[in-house]
Amino acid sequence: MRWVLYPFIAIIGLLAVGLAILALAVAFAWPTLPSLEALTDYHPKIPLRVYTADGALIGEYGEERRAFIRIQDVPAVLKHAILAAEDDRFYQHSGVDFVGVLRAAGANLVTGSKRQGSSTITMQVARNFFLTREKTYSRKLYEILLAFKIEQNLSKDQILEVYINQIYLGRRAYGFAVAAQTYFGKSIHELNVPEAAMLAGLPKAPSAYNPVVNPKRAALRQQYVLRRMTELDFISETEHQQAVNAPLKVVTGPADFGGSADYVAEMARQIAFEQFKEEAYTRGIKVITTINKAEQEAAYRALRRGIMDYDRRHGYRGAEGYVDPTRTSTEQTEAMDEVLAETPDYDDLQAAIVTQAGNGSVTAYRYGETIRISGEGLRFAAAMLSDKAPPNKRIRPGAIIRVVRVDTRWEISQLPEVEGALTAADPRTGAIRALVGGFDFNRNKFNHVTQAWRQPGSSFKPFIYSAAFEKGYGPNSVVDDSPISFPAGETGSQAWEPKNYDGKYDGPMSLRSALARSKNMVSIRLLKSIGPRYAQDYVTKFGFDAERHPAYLTMALGAGSVTPWQMLRGYSAFANGGYRVEPYLVKEIQDETGKVLARVDPPVAGETAERAIDERNAYLMDSMLKDVVRRGTAAKALVLKRGDLAGKTGTTNEYVDAWFCGYQPTVVAVAWIGFDQPRKLGSGETGGAAALPMWINYMRKALDGVPESYPTPPDGLIRIQPEGSATEELIYKENLPAAPVEAPQEPTSPPAEEAPRN
Repeated sequence: MRWVLYPFIAIIGLLAVGLAILALAVAFAWPTLPSLEALTDYHPKIPLRVYTADGALIGEYGEERRAFIRIQDVPAVLKHAILAAEDDRFYQHSGVDFVGVLRAAGANLVTGSKRQGSSTITMQVARNFFLTREKTYSRKLYEILLAFKIEQNLSKDQILEVYINQIYLGRRAYGFAVAAQTYFGKSIHELNVPEAAMLAGLPKAPSAYNPVVNPKRAALRQQYVLRRMTELDFISETEHQQAVNAPLKVVTGPADFGGSADYVAEMARQIAFEQFKEEAYTRGIKVITTINKAEQEAAYRALRRGIMDYDRRHGYRGAEGYVDPTRTSTEQTEAMDEVLAETPDYDDLQAAIVTQAGNGSVTAYRYGETIRISGEGLRFAAAMLSDKAPPNKRIRPGAIIRVVRVDTRWEISQLPEVEGALTAADPRTGAIRALVGGFDFNRNKFNHVTQAWRQPGSSFKPFIYSAAFEKGYGPNSVVDDSPISFPAGETGSQAWEPKNYDGKYDGPMSLRSALARSKNMVSIRLLKSIGPRYAQDYVTKFGFDAERHPAYLTMALGAGSVTPWQMLRGYSAFANGGYRVEPYLVKEIQDETGKVLARVDPPVAGETAERAIDERNAYLMDSMLKDVVRRGTAAKALVLKRGDLAGKTGTTNEYVDAWFCGYQPTVVAVAWIGFDQPRKLGSGETGGAAALPMWINYMRKALDGVPESYPTPPDGLIRIQPEGSATEELIYKENLPAAPVEAPQEPTSPPAEEAPRN
């Protein structure tokens, strides 16, 4: 008996000593526990959010991507998945599941490690708010004590609400509401059983079970959660099988909300930061922009289509890169996934790795999917499939390529080198309706709408014509379209011999015809007549910077510098009857409760806006710009089957920049295409060929259901019958019908290089 009794007494003694020590530790630790104010008065850091005018979320900024949701609004399927994955006895225990604690402690003693845990949801809340994640017994003690204290001060539903909103779930997503959007691109209320199970499996190890980076491990974790949900009778066996077999569509691109409106969201973020500084990212501020979601999407697609069409016209440049062909076998999928993860997708331009090439087809791998491309899908890249193709460009096993889904087939594509911009506004107020600052924000964050200073080419001519109307000219005025040159002795600089873009000269012609056909010689003679210095001052009425448009004759051909934003403002004056409006992007800023902190009250054309030019001038320019569409360089726009469209093409010297600036009375839009480091786009890549199609595709959506409208002729115009013309023309009442005589030439000094020519 002694050999049994003495060890038993020793064990009891050790337990008593252990309990006494534990009691002392608790007694000393309890008073040092932190205040629970962070939980009882829970106010998570809510990021800055940017919305369209019609309520679509397009951007979110902050260290933590978070969206607060009340416990009563959390769908039952997600609650059940979380409880099954993390703490099925949550509503029964008092903060600590002692059965789980003993089980974990036993496993740790056996293995000699500290890897086994038994954290309840309450303990996880305690750790996330007040403790580190180090695996020590002292930290575990504090975690347990805090769990008891939390349970004494908060209800179970309050604790679960904090957990659901606070827990980190990978990809900068904090809380399940944001995670639903991040991983599945949908609201938390739209989650189905397999999606809820996938998200519920993330808290254990967000990086290890991330369905984007580790889809296989994530699927195993998801299946565990589904089994637990079935065992706990949260779902039936039938629902379990359906969930296991259901395909998951995980968002694999950048974890953002905007996509088509990333440039807009960034502009809004900058505006909010200027006013609220760092607080903008934590106090739940909402920025409401002026853009329309459907039009923004149309502008985004129009620009990308225009750029891709241009890119296809200039051929396939070859594979994007290469990996070791030995890493492209079916056993090397994880290695290929790593390569693909380092080669981001850009919307529909997706990265893939070639595994086989030859015999009229290409097989490529992409995140567990085998893609087979043949026939029409190979046409664009056919030259690089040949054995004669350069080794560093050829499509062969190991090549990294871009693929795009077209209807039911895959095609080989490529990332374009050229850039573009497309923006539109309401000409009455300046409210931006759509803005796309480049091909892809995640690839190039430079906003070409507001930051790209480029030569406008012939799209600047209307402002010169408008200036001429204030010097006595009219649409009927006749100016000679014949070659002209300026010798060095006359100008004091190098000789300059400009040309018409098409190389043709038609002699004397009306200004109306000259603008429609974009005649350079007429524009130069017109500017020479009114004086470059006068024109330089006049264009500032439209918001252009005088110093960026030197008073030389080359200004007639758009040799200065503008941004698409400025061109949008300038053409708005022709569209709205002659008023200057300032484009603006942010309509109002609200706090997290919806209280308005700031609101824009813009000047309105015809009401409170400042007049830029005479309304008669605007009316005559509008009629001439309509002729550019009806019978001039922008005739492609007639595909929209409207008579109220107006605008002007622009192509700079050597086809470096291509523009189209145009409008209908309710919307003005500007499209531009060119390389960031200016170089030739290619022969024939004019404004009408490269930029106008983008404008048309946007306007097709913007004008859907909008009736045609035309301005009323203002007072002060008289109708005359120009000699030799079958149609009447309007001119200023105070002007004589005859065209004015050219004024003496002012001293000019053209720049060193030839000006834009169309």
